[in-house]
Amino acid sequence: MRVVLGADHGGYELKEAIRAHLESQGYEVRDEGTHSNESVDYPLYGFAVGNAILKGEADLGIACCGTGQGISMAANKLPGIRSAVCTDTFSARMAREHNNANVLALGGRVIGIGLALDIVDIFLKTEFSGGRHARRINLITDIELGKRV
Repeated sequence: MRVVLGADHGGYELKEAIRAHLESQGYEVRDEGTHSNESVDYPLYGFAVGNAILKGEADLGIACCGTGQGISMAANKLPGIRSAVCTDTFSARMAREHNNANVLALGGRVIGIGLALDIVDIFLKTEFSGGRHARRINLITDIELGKRV
């Protein structure tokens, strides 16, 4: 599986821990930055993660900022991206299984590295269940494409 990572300065250290964790498990990792804890603008990294998925350069993405909220909001501006902020493993499982989330957003200033890695593992290993949930995801897609109001 190909995973794209992105973070601002608030999520930099968490992104680095996630990158090392994923590489040790054999994932193909694409790192869109940032590459230091120097202040940067989180939307750029949310967009980079989302665009890598939309271009087919990655299967799933993980985006980190201080809370996970801002970078998730930025990623969700891209049609076809479904970013979910998760602070527990149950939410991560449901974000994939029921909502077909393709970006996991995490807060480097909110959760510890141990919990974050557990959340990452669950998110990446959970499959979308389809069925009635696919119908609901299609409603979101229709709105994004202007087919419904």
